[in-house]
Amino acid sequence: MKIPIAKLKAILLYFSNYTDVKFLGKVKLMKLIYFLDFMHLKEYGTPVTYDTYVNLEHGPIPSTIKNLVDSVADDRDSSELADTIRIEIPENYNMYRVSPVRPFSNSDKDYFSETELEILGKVCLRFGNKTTQFIENASHKEAPWKETRFLEEIPYTLATHDPDSKADKEDIELLLKLTK
Repeated sequence: MKIPIAKLKAILLYFSNYTDVKFLGKVKLMKLIYFLDFMHLKEYGTPVTYDTYVNLEHGPIPSTIKNLVDSVADDRDSSELADTIRIEIPENYNMYRVSPVRPFSNSDKDYFSETELEILGKVCLRFGNKTTQFIENASHKEAPWKETRFLEEIPYTLATHDPDSKADKEDIELLLKLTK
């Protein structure tokens, strides 16, 4: 993951403030981040987080971000994200509900480019009030998940196999080499 922790916090605050919290669990949050990265990649040729994605049963997961979010559920007080999100298991729910610790602010907005803000908005518009199952099903229709096996790392270049991709595989490969 090549994203500064402050920018990751801004992403988490954006999604936890601008989606329907009753549907926002850890799995859905991971899918929102997946769509942020891969929609931005397909439209503008770069991911936002540069995290390593892995094919898991419920779809693609950003591995480092997942571990950081899990740390909030495991030990909130020592988590790097304790000042950003809280995770709780409400009664009669079978999910870890994610909620913001504070509102998304103008200073959080400063972490994003115009294109990143555009895609954040599009992701929320498309999935903000949808269930985890809905966004999971959508991720399973994407080439990056369909063309990898369980527990396999998902190369960003697979995004170019989706019909809505404007990105070029060679350009993505060069970008990823340059950012290593």
